[in-house]
Amino acid sequence: MALRFFNTYSREIEEFEPHDPTARPIRMYTCGPTVYSRAHIGNFRAYIFEDLLQRHLELRGYKVHRVMNITDVEDKTIRGAREAGVPLQKFTEQFKDAFFEDAHTLRIKRADEYPAATDQRYIDRMIEMISVLISKGLAYQADDKSVYFRINKFPDYGKLAHFDLTQLQSTGRVKHDEYDKEHIGDFALWKAWDEADGDVKWDSPWGHGRPGWHIECSAMSMALLGDQIDIHCGGVDNIFPHHEAEIAQSEGVTGKTFVRYWLHCAHLLVDGQKMAKSLGNFYTVPDVLAKGYTGRELRYALLRVHYRVPLNFTWEGMNEARESLARIDDWLARLREVAKPGNAQHLTTAFEDALDDDLNISAALGFLFESIRETNRVMDQNKMDAASASDWLDWWKRINTVLDLEAGADVVIPHEVAQLAEERENARREKNWKRSDELRERISSLGWEVRDTKDGPKLTRGTGSA
Repeated sequence: MALRFFNTYSREIEEFEPHDPTARPIRMYTCGPTVYSRAHIGNFRAYIFEDLLQRHLELRGYKVHRVMNITDVEDKTIRGAREAGVPLQKFTEQFKDAFFEDAHTLRIKRADEYPAATDQRYIDRMIEMISVLISKGLAYQADDKSVYFRINKFPDYGKLAHFDLTQLQSTGRVKHDEYDKEHIGDFALWKAWDEADGDVKWDSPWGHGRPGWHIECSAMSMALLGDQIDIHCGGVDNIFPHHEAEIAQSEGVTGKTFVRYWLHCAHLLVDGQKMAKSLGNFYTVPDVLAKGYTGRELRYALLRVHYRVPLNFTWEGMNEARESLARIDDWLARLREVAKPGNAQHLTTAFEDALDDDLNISAALGFLFESIRETNRVMDQNKMDAASASDWLDWWKRINTVLDLEAGADVVIPHEVAQLAEERENARREKNWKRSDELRERISSLGWEVRDTKDGPKLTRGTGSA
């Protein structure tokens, strides 16, 4: 099956055809964190979708050159640094570090580059682009000394978000980084310095100032990936104004189609509501870990729903993620007890085929668990031969390059649980079955399950604990 993705620009499922598949890797740009606070699990829902996309492209044989930006200068970062009374770089550094820590916890592959908007080489590129836009009559310096993009000079403005500018009342100019279509207007490319910016400023042909948020991504993506890229990702909240502005700026400079495929991830809800600190349902990765869950459990919970469907995060859903991973762990342990190396047989591609269809992870996971049911039934009947078990383990290894869900170092067995398991094993050697059962119950009460195998007892997290 050919790869097919839903393109936000056309609002249609389209067959994936890279701009130039023979000459270079797939060029993929993903909007990264704005480092004014720690990224929340809604942000990471989008980052995990992008991780799934990259991993599946690679499984299908593509090389991927992925760039993810770090937005470290915009309205919120400047305000945060000012309120904290520290320089901008010191203020944002803590949240950059937190982002990389959380991404590692969730097993998100690193991008090839993480350009920061404050890097002078990208500031220079932004100034160069703005100068070109002014020379083409697509931008102008206003009486407030800031430079704005003339949206009425770019006929395709609004096509990504699918609204008709003629039906909207213009407010003239919009200097804020974020706004909605009810406040449509010429957006800022370069913001003239004012006292609220403090020492955050750069020299430009238009005086001291700083870039607008939108021009940052255009400059960084074009500097690292070229004038035309294959895939641009982000959350649905990025469609307007951010990605709409990126198209206008980039194509205004080059006259070429900026992006071939726009892919956007739907919102994450918490208990059916929008996540908000005021509602007490705002969670970061450390918040979830503090509840006793692991990074891979959260990864599964954020991964399992199709990216274009809103994901409702609940603690019940986290327990379901734990149960699902326990089923995978138990299945792999059973297969390893049976498997022996042999002549490998290439098993079904149904998992990959499902992901070919606009990353249909729900169908892919459905096939995984159906396979687990069927192979467990065969093992229950002692009909699984060693070569077949080995083939299924090879199949799992292949699909896990996309999922990255196998138990690993993030599963830490508490000392008390490990000690009880050791005591239980001693009781079994002594054939003290009553004591063995009592210790099993104590282990279970602590949220762990013990399973006896030919290689000794195996501990896994219980399915109902947190």
